[in-house]
Amino acid sequence: MPRGHKSKLRARERRHQNRAEAATGEEEEATCSSSSVLGDAPSSFTGAGPPQASLSAPATSSTAAGVSCERSAGKAKGHDLKSKCSSQASASTGSSGQVVLIEKASKLVEYLLYQYIMKEPITKADMLKLVQKSCRKSFPEILRKASEQINLLYGLQLKEVEAKGNSYTLVDNEGDTSDGGLSRGWRFPIRGILMPLLGVIFLNGNCASENLIWESLKIMGIVDGKSHFIFGEPRKLITQDLVQEEYLVYRQVPNSDPPRYEFLWGPRAHAETSKMKILEFLTKLNDNDPTAFPTHYEEALKDEEERAQTRAQAETRAGCLSKASGCPTAKSSRYPYPE
Repeated sequence: MPRGHKSKLRARERRHQNRAEAATGEEEEATCSSSSVLGDAPSSFTGAGPPQASLSAPATSSTAAGVSCERSAGKAKGHDLKSKCSSQASASTGSSGQVVLIEKASKLVEYLLYQYIMKEPITKADMLKLVQKSCRKSFPEILRKASEQINLLYGLQLKEVEAKGNSYTLVDNEGDTSDGGLSRGWRFPIRGILMPLLGVIFLNGNCASENLIWESLKIMGIVDGKSHFIFGEPRKLITQDLVQEEYLVYRQVPNSDPPRYEFLWGPRAHAETSKMKILEFLTKLNDNDPTAFPTHYEEALKDEEERAQTRAQAETRAGCLSKASGCPTAKSSRYPYPE
């Protein structure tokens, strides 16, 4: 074959190969973008619940997206594609700066809880190591987010031990019912798992399948059959302990074969908190407002009205009995509705 013809043939083959590689890169980039939007982590409210109602989805989803992007970039064998992938992951989850702050705050929460349980000192130096040099300018904001999160979830308040803020301590907000936990029994650590569980159940039609519950808990690092450093053996906790305390109802789905199980609010949960309180808790956790979930907000308002009517009727009956017997009024309910 003439030399010129061979050269043209090789050039044509190289162009064809380049086009094929470009197409592969576009497919990998598309996969990465899709993964970034959806996230590889399971959603707390897959199915019945609103897509934006994820307990800790922002941090978890962004982390999963980053991992997925790196894998895709590795398959494409291109540093440029990896860079594109990372930038798309940041864009798809909102402001990249906010995503980083949320992730760093989550790390601080883990550190704070571990130090609290182990009764070890909480120092600013250790926390700065966790957030790394690139985020040290944002440390006050990261610490604020972590402090809010640990207060909402666990009822623990972060306080400075020294005036300069070089060391801290966590204090149990015993008796503080302003953020959703309306019973003194809702202290650390039970409220940290009970509040999210009640939220999952409420946002999924007041009845959540066992599979959905475990998928939701997985986001919090709580896995069936694996002991948790805060909650211990989770299956015993949610299917026995919280059921015996009447915070949860755990029952078999009627006519299910093989048997399937589901969770509902227990009578004590209905008495000691409310749908509105749980909705406020969830929206605070996600920097949102209860009206962002109009259907559930309406349901919560209706629940508040019914509770008000029930309290009024109970007070009327108690007043009548008091007048008849000459005895002071007293609440007769085993679990009186929250004020």
